[in-house]
Amino acid sequence: MTEENNAMWHDEPTDYGQIGKLPRFEAASANDHSNVVNSSLSITAAAADPELLDLPWHIALEDWPAQYLAALPRGISRHIVRFAHLGGSVIAIKETSEHVARHEYHMLRKLARLDVPGVEPVAVITGRTTPDGKPLNPVLVTRHLKFSMPYRALFSQMLRKDTLTRLIDAQALLLVRLHLVGFYWGDVSLSNTLFRRDAGAFAAYLVDAETGELYPDLSTGQREYDLEIARVNIAGELMDLLDGGLIDENVDPVATSELIMDSYRRLWTELTAKESFELGERWRVSARIRRLNELGFDVEEYAIKTTQNGSTIQLQPKVVDAGHHQRRLLRLTGLDAQENQARRLLNDMDSFRADNNPALDEEYNAHLWVSQIFEPIVRSIPRDLSRKLEPAEAVHEILEHRWYMSEKEDRHVPLAEAVQSYIDSVLRHRRDEAAIMLDPDTELLKILEAETEESRYGGDED
Repeated sequence: MTEENNAMWHDEPTDYGQIGKLPRFEAASANDHSNVVNSSLSITAAAADPELLDLPWHIALEDWPAQYLAALPRGISRHIVRFAHLGGSVIAIKETSEHVARHEYHMLRKLARLDVPGVEPVAVITGRTTPDGKPLNPVLVTRHLKFSMPYRALFSQMLRKDTLTRLIDAQALLLVRLHLVGFYWGDVSLSNTLFRRDAGAFAAYLVDAETGELYPDLSTGQREYDLEIARVNIAGELMDLLDGGLIDENVDPVATSELIMDSYRRLWTELTAKESFELGERWRVSARIRRLNELGFDVEEYAIKTTQNGSTIQLQPKVVDAGHHQRRLLRLTGLDAQENQARRLLNDMDSFRADNNPALDEEYNAHLWVSQIFEPIVRSIPRDLSRKLEPAEAVHEILEHRWYMSEKEDRHVPLAEAVQSYIDSVLRHRRDEAAIMLDPDTELLKILEAETEESRYGGDED
């Protein structure tokens, strides 16, 4: 490899704050094409990944050969977006301007450090040219979120109205979490969000951050404007789905989109509002904290002030952080799950402890639960079905299936029997939700990849 192709560490000044040293790779050729020797590829990345150089950056993204691409559902986008294989993972590649790519890259890195659910930025690639020297647009590369789906994939099988409501609730929670850290999104929509199943609900992840900005705090006006953008965009997206026959004809797109307003304000109030109560009602401090924990948030600090007459107390959480159940499950078991999944698994773990040895140490009980419940369930799933659902979701559904079986048959159903029943009656009939759909259904792809010029009006899904 020539000196020009060696990785060089550099401090990259940006308009968005210093983020430390990043590797920049200068490459004369991305694929050993001798006719590209006059081009210079610049890759700015958080970590060195030489396999990036093996991709055909000298070809316009919309013309990439199928051998490099992963057949994943793409959402509506105003940019060219493709999914490609990179080592053992899948990346999303979006063609855009250099300024937008770098801005979004740095926004995603900052949000990741703030522990906000979003896609992982991989690199910004500039200096792309065709073999004859014609310049090509820079690209932003992000890591595809495994087991996630754009909203149009969720609607490829008609969702009930209450499922649609849970989807919007997930979007509202994501928006609250972003606003709590001071992030103004500016283009809130279902199209700019990825969803993962989370114990019967959904967990939402930010995909597109190109219009976003981070502030120390957001004003009420900024938050309300983001909320209004969400309401309008979601209404438009639901109207498209209604026209395509992908949601129940009785669903009112406008009324349904307005649910995000109520859900957002309810969450925001619970997380930030002051609460006054009498001195004799101090139990309400614990009650408030429990409600926040049930929403998935920890209270790291709170302020209690007495009023001038000393008869009442004002309580207001000072620092709230999402992932209460996730962190407890990770601490006890090492399992990394979604928040609702973690809550469900912890409930089963606590029941396991109560049924077997209530005095057992919590950490040791967790070890026994993993070895006697979680791992046997995961091992029982046939290899050809293991890509249907991620392990934590599969265990959650099996535990739910066992509960319903026991209630219906009025008996204690052994775990092994419940697992086999679930595999035969439910899991075999589910579509795969793993990262790579190697043989997607033709009709499904027609729906998911409907990226005609008329439809390219919304946000981006990387």
